Amino acid sequence: MDRQREVRSPSATISSATVQVLHRYTGRGPTKAKTIVGDDLVTVLMADTLTQGERTLVDSGHSDRVLEVRHDYQQAMRNELVEIVEVQLDRKVRAFMSQNHIDPDLAVEVFVLEPVGSA
Repeated sequence: MDRQREVRSPSATISSATVQVLHRYTGRGPTKAKTIVGDDLVTVLMADTLTQGERTLVDSGHSDRVLEVRHDYQQAMRNELVEIVEVQLDRKVRAFMSQNHIDPDLAVEVFVLEPVGSA
């Protein structure tokens, strides 16, 4: 039986690659991720991102510290995440922003793209 190679959309590839990067850096990736690609904006929304250790800290009243550490991870992952988007969309990323939310457990990565045709 011949199997056709599955062709994935850039948004699906960005979602999967972002989850893999987070897993490598934190030891656990989110259980859900969705990427929305607009004209000059890419948004990756992820759910269920916190590790067991982070959840323990949150339960102990240290949400602010968890958010600080997550910010540090995002800055460390920045170049890798930007490269994923640039390769998948063949567009330059001009800005990267990242934010986490504790309850509900959500995270977002936002990439602002250079306008089409800019050099």
